[in-house]
Formats: sequence, C-alpha cells, structure tokens
Amino acid sequence: MRRLRQLAERTPPGRERYVDLLRALAITMVVLGHWGVTVIERDAAGRPSGHSALGDLPWAYPLTWVAQVMPVFFLVGGYANAASLTRLRARDGDAAGWLVDRSARLVRPTSVLVLVLSAAAAVARLLDADPTRIREVVWFATIPLWFLVAYLAVVALTPPMYALHRRFGLAVPLVLVALVGVGDLLRLTGPEELAYGNYLFGWLAVHQLGFAWHDTRAAPPGVTDPAGPSAPDRPGVRRRRLPISRRAGVVFLAGGLAALPLLTVLGPWPVAMLHVPGERLDNAAPPSLALLAVAATQLGLILLLRGPAERMLRRTGPWQLVIGVNLVVLTIFLWHLTAAVLLVGLLDATGTLPTPAVGSAAWWAWRVPWLLLLAVVLAVLVAIFGPVEARSTRHRTGRRAGRGTRTRLVLTVAGYAAVVAALLINSATPAKAPEPLGTPVPALLAYLAGAGVLRLLRSGWGTRG
Repeated sequence: MRRLRQLAERTPPGRERYVDLLRALAITMVVLGHWGVTVIERDAAGRPSGHSALGDLPWAYPLTWVAQVMPVFFLVGGYANAASLTRLRARDGDAAGWLVDRSARLVRPTSVLVLVLSAAAAVARLLDADPTRIREVVWFATIPLWFLVAYLAVVALTPPMYALHRRFGLAVPLVLVALVGVGDLLRLTGPEELAYGNYLFGWLAVHQLGFAWHDTRAAPPGVTDPAGPSAPDRPGVRRRRLPISRRAGVVFLAGGLAALPLLTVLGPWPVAMLHVPGERLDNAAPPSLALLAVAATQLGLILLLRGPAERMLRRTGPWQLVIGVNLVVLTIFLWHLTAAVLLVGLLDATGTLPTPAVGSAAWWAWRVPWLLLLAVVLAVLVAIFGPVEARSTRHRTGRRAGRGTRTRLVLTVAGYAAVVAALLINSATPAKAPEPLGTPVPALLAYLAGAGVLRLLRSGWGTRG
C-alpha cells in the first residue's frame, strides 16, 4: 500500500488516468468472461475437460458486444505506445531503444509463464504422464498467448506506423479498415486463410486510433514532443485529430450500433464477437468488419463515460486501485487460465469437482463459488509471479543512440520476430498433439532465442560495435 500511495502521489499532472482505468477494466473483463463461460465436464476416460458455454447459450450472443474488449486493449495500447515513444524521442532515444524498453514489460512476464509451464510439463513427463494430455493442459493454459502474438507484432510495428500516423493521420486507420473489408470478402468467397492479413490490419486500425487519441492531449509539462500535437502538419497534408467530445461519443456509439445488426443479423457475420464452437466464421479470428463496428461502439461509450471516470480517478482510493491492477495487469491475464487448471486439478483430486450441465440451475449456482475460488488461486499466482512484471515497469534504458544502432535495431526486430513466431507456432499446434514439454520444441527454442536476445539488449549489449 505504501508503494501505491507513493506512485499515486508521483503521478504526473498530464497523465491520462482514464487510459489506465480502461486497461485494467479490459483485462478484468477478459478474465471474468473466460472464467464465466467455462464448462467443466468429463471425457470418455473420466478425466476433467472443458469447453466454452457460448455454443449452448445463443441468447447471450449480443452480450459479447460488450464482453469482447480486446479492441479497448489495443486502443489504450496505441495511446500508451504513442506517449512512451514520443517521450523517448524527446530524450534523443531511437526506435531500437524504445522496442527494447517495451520488451521488458511484455516479454519478461511471458517468459516466466513459458518456463514454469515447460518445467511443470517436464516433471509430469518424468512421472510418466501422457504427452497428449500434457499438451492439452498446456494448450489451455497458454490460450492467452494467442492475443500476445498480435499485440507484440503491433508493438514491433509501432515506430513505422507512428511515422505514417504523423504524416497521414486518420487516413491510415481508414485504409486499414478497407483492407479488413477486402479480407472479409475473400473469406466469404474462399478459404479462411485468405483473410489472415486481418489479424494485423484489424488490430493495427484500432491501435492507430490510440495514436490519434494521444494527439488530442497536450504534451506533459517539461516534455517537448517534436512530432507532437503542436507540431505543424507537413506541407500539402491535412491531418484530422480524433474527435473526443460527447457529441463524437454519441456519433461513434450510434454508428456502431447501427452497423452491427446490418453486418450480423442481416449480414453474413455471426452475432457473437467471441469464439463459438462449431461456427465456420469467427469475428475475432481474424478481426472482421463486425468486430471493428464493435470497436467504434465501444469508443463511443468510452468517450461518453470519460468525464465521470476522470472525476472518480482524481480520488486517491480509486486511483491507487487502478495503479495496483496495472502493475500486474499482464500477469493477471497470462495466469488466469492456469488458475483454472490448478483449481480443476485440486477439486478433481479431492473428489469435489462439480460438473453440472451447462445452463442448468446447478451450473448457474456454481458460477459464484467458481469465480471466487478462481480469484483466490489467481491471487496466489499473482503474488508469486507479479513482482517480475512490477519490476519491469521500472526498467527504462532511455539510452541515446550510439555506434552500432543499425545492428541493434536489426537484433531487436529479430528478437521480436522470434518471440512472435514461437507464440504463433504454439497457438497453431493442435491441442491434442503429443508434446512432452507441452509447448512444441521448435516454438520453445525460438522463444528462448528471441527472449534471450532482447534480454541481452536490455542489459546494454549491442549499443556499441
């Protein structure tokens, strides 16, 4: 509590506290959503297994328009990345230095999860556990890493995408939305693989809106942003800032709500914005125009609630709570499904695991104790592993560019690419593949190589030469 109080007192006056609140709320909703729709059952061998309840609850599909909050995370990520990039460049930092700094917050907590799960899988294999069963458990626990594939790619592209934003403004997300539309058309008329570019185009579009939101803020006292909101536009280019008034909020909200039924109820896209087992089309994998309509709706709601939220965040108590969640927000996200694995294993071992039918009175009654027990298990995991992320927030190199800058940039991009490729391989590997370490060995080796390079760069290696 003392540290939270100190951090609250040191909060710069120009900080957009609302962004931190939105990040904390988005991750909290993801965690509660995953936990809430989980159905625990037993397979033919009597072992616990699980699936999403959404396929059995079609009436809940419209609720996913609120529950699908990944657009919010990319929006606030764009704001935060623009803010940190401009601050570093004001101190004569470079793109490589910014990417290295960013990797501390993202890769270090992820490395802990990967290493702990791999070690646990190795122990299970030594105890003669079935490799396929090991993979099933690790696959479920690493579902959150699928999101990190897209986010790490977007972070790695932030320097060039921010340069495009400074040059063309809101034209960039409009082009990206058009590309998502092309991908949707290809997916509807051909194989799903034709729309894989939407994984990048869709989330980049929302991320660019975060850049535009940052443009609406004045530079914090003592920080001069050479390419900030006050900088003149380049000759011949008319840039537009993101409108953030209440009137703009109403327009975004109404426009999104009008587009959603046209794209889903009347159009070809599913009403649900989360994965539904058995559906051929998925709005989030990859992002569709329908999901971007949800993003517009959520942006409108965010703008409408901004005033009351900012007044609340001026109070010490709420702001300290937001700071506390943000210190370990990635740890919460990464470990929340591992908490479910541990709880199910514990209850099964003690013979107290309920497996009520989805939608039954018993299943609904089990939701409250289920969520409370999961929260306890996750709190223990966060207490153990959260300090790794909390320490990462203090890591800032801020080094000026020196000799070997080009080599350092190449190494940094290679490190990010290896980590992204590793997480992609893991996510694409079937849940029932026989993997003795849970994670495919090529993915594990690529991840360790990429994370190792980024760790060396954070220590100062490669700044000269």
